[in-house]
Amino acid sequence: MGLFSRRRSAPAADPAVSDKAARDATLAHLTDFVRTRVGVEAYIEPVTNVTQTTVMLVATDGEWTRRRVPDGRTAAQLAEKLGIPAYDVQRTGYPQRVRDYNARQKIERRRKIV
Repeated sequence: MGLFSRRRSAPAADPAVSDKAARDATLAHLTDFVRTRVGVEAYIEPVTNVTQTTVMLVATDGEWTRRRVPDGRTAAQLAEKLGIPAYDVQRTGYPQRVRDYNARQKIERRRKIV
């Protein structure tokens, strides 16, 4: 008998239903981000030891969002479908406006605390 044998795992959800729901939610989020921001660009991030392939959408002001995608080709197709340019982050790096946006957000969080 194992140390953790008393623990019972939760019943697995139907992968087909949850995968489709997750895809739909991701697509809706990214579509809304592009629709409600100006100058959005896609940055395709490669798979790492810690994360899957992701796509990071960045607006003109530096606001960004990131979601997992199955692979780089899917991310590029998604960007094309959304009508935005796509870049390989390993070749281009992240735009400076992302760092500027993150710095502004950090300052705003500090102001709210004080």
